[in-house]
Amino acid sequence: MPSSPPEVVGVVGAGTMGSGIAQLAAQSGARTLVFDPVEGAAAEGVRRARAGTEKLRAKGRFDGTPGALEVAGALEDLAPAQLIVEAAPERLELKHELFAALSQVAPEAVLASNTSSIPITAIARAAADPSRVVGLHFFNPAPLMPLVEVIAGLESSEEALAVARAAGEAMGRRVIDATDGPGFLVNRTNRPFGLEALRLLQERLADVPTIDAIVRAAGFRMGPFELQDLVGIDVGFEVAQSFHELSFGEPRWRPSPLSAQMVAAGRLGRKTGRGWYTYNDGEPHRPQDPDDGEPGGGGDRRVVISGFLPIAEELRVLAAHAGWAVDEEMPDDVVPHLIVECGPGDEDSPVLQGAPRAVLVAEGALAALDHGGAAVGFHALPPIGIVELTRTPATAEVAERRAEEFFTSLGRRTAWVDDAPGLVLGRIVAQVVNECAFAIGEGVGSATDIDDGMRLGLSYPRGPLAWADAIGLDHVVMILDGLREEYGEERYRAAPLLRRLVAFHDDEHLHHDHAEP
Repeated sequence: MPSSPPEVVGVVGAGTMGSGIAQLAAQSGARTLVFDPVEGAAAEGVRRARAGTEKLRAKGRFDGTPGALEVAGALEDLAPAQLIVEAAPERLELKHELFAALSQVAPEAVLASNTSSIPITAIARAAADPSRVVGLHFFNPAPLMPLVEVIAGLESSEEALAVARAAGEAMGRRVIDATDGPGFLVNRTNRPFGLEALRLLQERLADVPTIDAIVRAAGFRMGPFELQDLVGIDVGFEVAQSFHELSFGEPRWRPSPLSAQMVAAGRLGRKTGRGWYTYNDGEPHRPQDPDDGEPGGGGDRRVVISGFLPIAEELRVLAAHAGWAVDEEMPDDVVPHLIVECGPGDEDSPVLQGAPRAVLVAEGALAALDHGGAAVGFHALPPIGIVELTRTPATAEVAERRAEEFFTSLGRRTAWVDDAPGLVLGRIVAQVVNECAFAIGEGVGSATDIDDGMRLGLSYPRGPLAWADAIGLDHVVMILDGLREEYGEERYRAAPLLRRLVAFHDDEHLHHDHAEP
C-alpha cells in the first residue's frame, strides 16, 4: 500500500540513536519534533542532529534543505506528528508507558519503535490501537548506515507499515521488511556469526586471533571476537540470553558459557580495556594481517584436483594460473605431486591414491573421512581468501608440506586449525546460511532483503544467500550434516528449505525470492 512520507515526525529519546533518527527525519524534509524527559537532553540531541547534517554537507553527502528541527518541551507537543519514533531505553515497561501516553497525545499517528530486541507485538499491547504500531529499526550510527527494518507486529496494519516504509525511503534508507520475532531479520540471521565462533573457541579448534584472522581474510572488516569486544561482551551475552528465552530454548541460539565467564570476570571488551583482546591507548590490539603472496611456482608439476563442487573448479583455475599442470583424474603416465579431493565423487569413481592427498573436510572431519590414513585436511570457500589446513596423528609429513606449498603457490594464505567438519570459516558461514534459510522458510523476510540487510546493516562482504549459491548449496548442507553427525546436536540440523533445494536439484538459487514459500 503506497503512502506519502510524513510531513511531521516526532522522536522520543534524544540519545545517540534518537538524535541520529531526528537528523534523518529532518534531512528528509519533515518538520521534526524531539522530546526527551531528561532536562537539556532534547536540546543537545537537536544540536547533534544539526551538526551531523552540516558535517555531511561539508563532505558533499547532503545538499538538500532540511526540515525544521525543534525541541518538544512536553510529550503533548508531539500531537501534530503523523509518525512518532520511540528511541527510549530497552525496557518493556517504559515503552508501555510511552505508547499508552502517545496513543492519547496523537491518536492518528503511526507509532514506531526503534527497539532491536523487544517484540513489536509486546510493545503494541499498551497502545490504544495496536494496528498503528510498527517497528522501525535503524542501525548504528543511523545517519551513516543506509538500512532500516520495518517490522510488522501481529496486529500492525498495512497502512501503518506503508507510512513507516515511506518515511524510511524519504530518509534515503534501503527499507527491508520483517515479521516480528527474536532479532527481527538482520540480527536474527547474524546470530551464528558470533555464537559459532564461540563454539569453535570452546572446542579449541583455533584460538581467538586465528579465528578472527580467518574471518577477515574472507572479506569481513572484523572477526567475531573483535566485534564482540566493540559491541560489549555483556551486551552480546544479554542479547543471546534474550534470543534463547524468546525461542523457548532453540538449540541454534544457545548462549555460550565462555561469554558468561567473560562477563563474570568483568572483561567486557573495549569499554573496560580488556575483553578477548587487551586495549592500550595507542597500541594495536592485534598484529596486522599479512598480505597475500603472488601466485606462481607450480613449475608445470602435476596436481590432481577432483570433485564437482565450485571450490574444485576455482582451485583448478588458480592452480593453472600458478603454473601447475592440472588433471581432474589420475594420469597414467606420471605420479602427481599432490592429489586434492574436493568432496565425494560418484559411486563409480576410482579411489585416488599413489600420491600425497589433501582432502576437503566438508562432509566430515578428516579423522572420519580418512580414518587412519596419511592425508592432510583442508577447507576453503569460494571466493578463496584463505585456506585452512588440519591434520590427524596419522597425517604424513610429506602431505602437510606439499599441501601447504600448493595452496601458498596459489597466492593464498594458509592457517592450521584443529579437525572438524567445515573447520572455521565453513562452520560459521554454513550456520549463517542455515539461519537465513530458516528465516525465509518461516516467512520472517525475503531472500533479497536478507542479503541487502546483511551487507548494508552489518557490512558483510557479500550477501550470505548469494554467497551460498556461489559456494554450492550441497557444499553447505555437507558441512551441516557432517557437524550433526559428529556432535549429534539439533543445533546443526539443516533448514527444510535448504534440504528441499538440494534434494530436488533446484536449478534456481537460494537468493532468488521465488524459492520462498
